[in-house]
Amino acid sequence: MTEKPTEDQLIVKAKKIHNNVITLDTHCDINIKNFTDSINYTQNLSSQITLPKMTKGGLDVAWFIVYTGQDSLTTIGYEKAYEVAMSKFEAIHKLTKEIAPDQIELALTSDDVRRIHKDGKKVAMIGVENGYPIGTDIKNVKKFYDLGARYMSLSHNGHSQLCDSNTGEADGIWLHNGVSELGKEVIVEMNKEGIMIDVSHPSKESMRQIIELSKAPIIASHSSARALCNHSRNLDDEQLQWLKENGGVVQTVAFTSYLNTEKFEKRNKIEVQIAKQIADSMNVK
Repeated sequence: MTEKPTEDQLIVKAKKIHNNVITLDTHCDINIKNFTDSINYTQNLSSQITLPKMTKGGLDVAWFIVYTGQDSLTTIGYEKAYEVAMSKFEAIHKLTKEIAPDQIELALTSDDVRRIHKDGKKVAMIGVENGYPIGTDIKNVKKFYDLGARYMSLSHNGHSQLCDSNTGEADGIWLHNGVSELGKEVIVEMNKEGIMIDVSHPSKESMRQIIELSKAPIIASHSSARALCNHSRNLDDEQLQWLKENGGVVQTVAFTSYLNTEKFEKRNKIEVQIAKQIADSMNVK
């Protein structure tokens, strides 16, 4: 009978595996204020992702996120979102080309990842969270690809012009009942250019339709299991089965809200109470 390994032995084994593989985090939010000559990711900042932290934790590849929040589905809204997206693309390029080209390099393909890792440098890749800044111009899909985007979600918190968001579960109000006609065109373009489709924020029906429409496997860049935490952001057993059959992958998220609903709601309730007490003590109404 084989003796069961001890916890220490398992940790040693896990660390050995970790050191021998290329480790990736597929969703690293960024702040463009940290991409200046004086304040940047070569320093040990309080932000979750920095080059020193990547080195200390043994993280080889960081997918830096071009994120824009959801706003109105208007020309002005699209233009503002596009400007925000461009500023984040520019920040990532500045890090890899000007601030620390000796420490980190932008990868556009899996071969690039292996080459950069072999050269002893950290790897940057780019994901787009929310297709909202695409606006109504399909040509922006190729533009984002040319800037290095290799995955994109069609929505975030709130329905975009491309598809419904998981947030529709709260009130049962849907804008497209899945993917919009424009969203279908964007999916075709993403397949054509080589941008993976991320389903970590779209609604369940959007995900189902995306799988039907896409000619390439999809991903969930930061999702948890709904059986573990009953949050609309998480994937239920049926969705996980769809993803398996599609040949896609999930990178599990470590965000508290999506791991333990009960714990999050209790903490949120206490935080609201404390905030109210502080406001009362300051006579703030």
